[in-house]
Amino acid sequence: MVGHGEEEPVYEIAVAVPKRTAKEGDESEDCVEVLVEEFRKVGLITERVVGIADEFIKLAAPLDIFGRTAAELHMKKPTHIGMDLQFEWEDVHAFVRQPDGSLFSWCERFHFYRHLIYGIVNKSRSDIILKWDAKEIHWEPGEPLLQRLESESIVKQVFPIHVEAKRKELLRSWALNWLNFTRQPIDDIYLYFGTKIAVYFAFLGMYTRWMMFPAGLGLISQLIDFGPFQFLVLPIFFVCITLWAVVFFQFWKRKNSALLTRWQISYSVGADPGYDLGYKLSGKEWSSIQSPVEIAHKEEQDRRKDKEKFQREEWFGAFLRIRNDAIVILSIICLQLPFELAYAHLYEVVESDVIKFGLTAIYLVLIQHFTRIGGKVSVQLINHERNVSREYRADSLVYKVFGLYFMQSYIGLFYHALLHRNFMTLRQVLIQRLIISEVLENLWENSFPYLKYSYKKHKVRKKKRCEKGSTRGRIQFASRVEKEYLKPSYSASIGDELEDGLFDDFLELALQFGMIMMFACAFPLAFAFAALNNITEIRTDALKLLVMMKRPVPRAAVTIGAWLNIFQFLIVMSICTNSALLVCLYDQEGKWKIEPGLAAILVMEHVLLLIKFGVSRFVPEEPAWVRAHRVKNATQAQDVCSKQLLRTISAGEKLFLEATKED
Repeated sequence: MVGHGEEEPVYEIAVAVPKRTAKEGDESEDCVEVLVEEFRKVGLITERVVGIADEFIKLAAPLDIFGRTAAELHMKKPTHIGMDLQFEWEDVHAFVRQPDGSLFSWCERFHFYRHLIYGIVNKSRSDIILKWDAKEIHWEPGEPLLQRLESESIVKQVFPIHVEAKRKELLRSWALNWLNFTRQPIDDIYLYFGTKIAVYFAFLGMYTRWMMFPAGLGLISQLIDFGPFQFLVLPIFFVCITLWAVVFFQFWKRKNSALLTRWQISYSVGADPGYDLGYKLSGKEWSSIQSPVEIAHKEEQDRRKDKEKFQREEWFGAFLRIRNDAIVILSIICLQLPFELAYAHLYEVVESDVIKFGLTAIYLVLIQHFTRIGGKVSVQLINHERNVSREYRADSLVYKVFGLYFMQSYIGLFYHALLHRNFMTLRQVLIQRLIISEVLENLWENSFPYLKYSYKKHKVRKKKRCEKGSTRGRIQFASRVEKEYLKPSYSASIGDELEDGLFDDFLELALQFGMIMMFACAFPLAFAFAALNNITEIRTDALKLLVMMKRPVPRAAVTIGAWLNIFQFLIVMSICTNSALLVCLYDQEGKWKIEPGLAAILVMEHVLLLIKFGVSRFVPEEPAWVRAHRVKNATQAQDVCSKQLLRTISAGEKLFLEATKED
């Protein structure tokens, strides 16, 4: 590692195995001992930790092991000349480092760990007999050892662990730093949690800062009497918040591209990782093909076959997605819509507040259960789709599940606003959803992981007392890695299949955004409540990640994905719904005559829709310095390639001339 820059190895991965009080027989055949020895053979640093109920193997890796693994995986990294080149450990100084000076990001390091530990296979030609208590395990040739031990329930879990020094620093500068309101150490979050979580918190922080404008505007519109011009307040407020939303998301795209450039992450459109392009020929194939005509003919045949294959897979995949979307839509219309309308109608006709409260409590319990079932059905439908990557699969699931939540959250509000035109009830429901529901949601999402963690600790203590035959004495969890093992994973509430805890956080933001935007004219103060909630959300989500959950598995998504399209859809919906609300306020008698006021509202709706789709033409999606940086890198890369090509041509020409002279 001399000359490559020293990085102190830290333990970042743990493997949980059952604890045994005594070991019998030859330890060289013990499967856990063999596993630890194999970890060391591939260059990993190991540490054994004995807990109360389980044993843990902590793993770390020196920088040279990471470097050689990156070279083995043919990983490309950005260089100082602006090109992404295949990593070579011997030329490590040519590659750009992370903001903290480290060579590899957390997402890359996690990928290396998985490659190393799951790449341990039996390289012999015969079975290796491993022992676990009185059980014999046959490790077959070519079989990954860790997968075999997982199938035998000997390896219980492989999970990332917190780095205590960095975790405490983030607690101090981020989770517990309430004085900074929306400011966050985004670079540190990226280095510790990975790209996707960092992008989420960057979005949440920017969204909350921008929320101050409509929050202040809403307070002004409700607290100040404008006299004879009061009738213009709501239309002006509606126009302002629509322009605010459109401009915000355009500037968020600029912020996103700036962050990715700062983190040296390439986000250009390329070959989708889910497809095997199949255009590469091996050396043996090249040597066996002599005629250029045959080469051209074979390439043409391969291109035709690949084109037909891609077209077939594309259209069949589209058919499966349309079929699944149709199933979800029909389920919403036939099952959820009648239930939602029945609740909204009962809430409208019941006069007793006590009965309304009880009705709402029953509704919330039933609808949460129904939505979870719908989410699990959506997961099963996704498994039968041909999505080309994990992110495509996640986006498809987001669209389906959001449809369920959209119906649950908004159909009752549409019923009160547009059918009954009962704005008093509409405001009551909005206050109930925005204040009570969000406060309870925050309490639940932060207390539930702690309750699960406490219950698991109680079960471990109870089991240990039963083994000792004594109910007295306090059992302490001394090892930090065992405490982390007992904490819940950061996963979606609709099921662990999605393996993305950000689903619930983005869903909460999307539902909040839809509620305050689509019914802005009915309750302008909603923006102020949302701003206060989001300031709290930043810190509570940070505490959840740093204290109450396992360290999340890093994911390499570079944007907010399908959620951006959902937010854009909600902006269009808000233009239509607020125009309808203004019409209801203007046309109180329900005559729906085209009078000057109503005509002005309809014109305003079409103008705002035009502005919504026109702003992207005037506000670029990336800042000028990002474009300049990209052009500079492309120019440098072209210059280097041109010079290298000229040197190669020149050297070849010199050799040709020298050979000619000798002849």
